[in-house]
Amino acid sequence: MTSPALTPQRTPAKPFYFNTSAHLLRITTQKAGTLADFLDALRKCPKDSIFQHTFRTLQEHHFIREGFSNDFAHWTLSACNEPSLAERLASVDVREFTAVAELRERFVQIVAGFLQENAAAGLRPAEDTFYFCASDIVVMPTSFVASTMQEFAEGLRQVSVHSIHHHFIEARLRLKLMSNDFSQWLHEDVGLTETARELNRIDIYTATLENVRAQMVRIVERALA
Repeated sequence: MTSPALTPQRTPAKPFYFNTSAHLLRITTQKAGTLADFLDALRKCPKDSIFQHTFRTLQEHHFIREGFSNDFAHWTLSACNEPSLAERLASVDVREFTAVAELRERFVQIVAGFLQENAAAGLRPAEDTFYFCASDIVVMPTSFVASTMQEFAEGLRQVSVHSIHHHFIEARLRLKLMSNDFSQWLHEDVGLTETARELNRIDIYTATLENVRAQMVRIVERALA
């Protein structure tokens, strides 16, 4: 029998405030005109640049649903004409990593391994220069606040997809890539640990942000049933 402390009808320890965010894109000092340059820049660029070209690219991918889900794979295919390397880079699942440093190292290993096998490819000029970018985040509140699970479900239905992205994908950098704001609240303030885990397991690669939202609402509604 479920204990009263874990029932979804109880009042959460604190409300969930739905926020959204805007990104002020900036170009870093790292750029690459060859794959050799690219490998060197991968090792030196800021952590938030790695995050920019992987997690934040996912937001664009959710809207266009074309091409690879990270910028590194896209550039190695379109500018360097190296489809096998592009596929290796695209196969990296960011959800498997618990720190940006580990994610960076995985990309470095892939590119370094490819260049060991294909030394000539490292010096071949790319058709376009890759500029490593990063974003400064401006967080903005929305009008949606959830003091109950019912209000939380309603907030999920009504906020913009940019708010969904902010709390579900952007949050992973703040939380060391292990979770998201929604799951943290459900676990820590509502006591619904399994619901939090189920939410966190939603596939951010194969679904649009609207699909992600719909899955979240279904999971929360099951918890309310």
